[in-house]
Amino acid sequence: MSPTRIRYRLAGVAVATLAVAAVTPVIPASAAPSATVSPGTVAPGGRVTLIVEGCGTKTGRATSRAFGSVPLNPDNLRPGALSGASTVYTDAPTGSHPVTFECVGTGGARITATLQVTPGATRGGLGGSVDSMSTGQVALGGTLAAGALGAGVWILRRRTARTG
Repeated sequence: MSPTRIRYRLAGVAVATLAVAAVTPVIPASAAPSATVSPGTVAPGGRVTLIVEGCGTKTGRATSRAFGSVPLNPDNLRPGALSGASTVYTDAPTGSHPVTFECVGTGGARITATLQVTPGATRGGLGGSVDSMSTGQVALGGTLAAGALGAGVWILRRRTARTG
């Protein structure tokens, strides 16, 4: 097999590896559960979605003074996540409200997130659709982008060198 064919095959393997890495979720085995209230800011009477990931249990519960207690069940769209929804009380006081997520079962954990209740209508904009990202997620994204860029430059240089 010629060296050129070997290079092309290696480039193909590198591109395929990057594609698989881009779609594979990265969840450390010892990751602590994380919880999300979406949207994070809501007016009294507004609806919120409650999600906890990494529980390792089949049921959970979210509790807050803003909406009471809500059962959390397996989420069909997120494997390993529990979710539920609730409507904020119409007489909920404005301000910051802690939301306690409990993983029900053996080794159940407790996680606290915050819900902001504002007077009047809910704030516009992204509406809580963007959450914070961990340092690991940012590093992985940067590494994948740099790898894809490097592979593209390498392939273009090889093509130019071969034709030139």
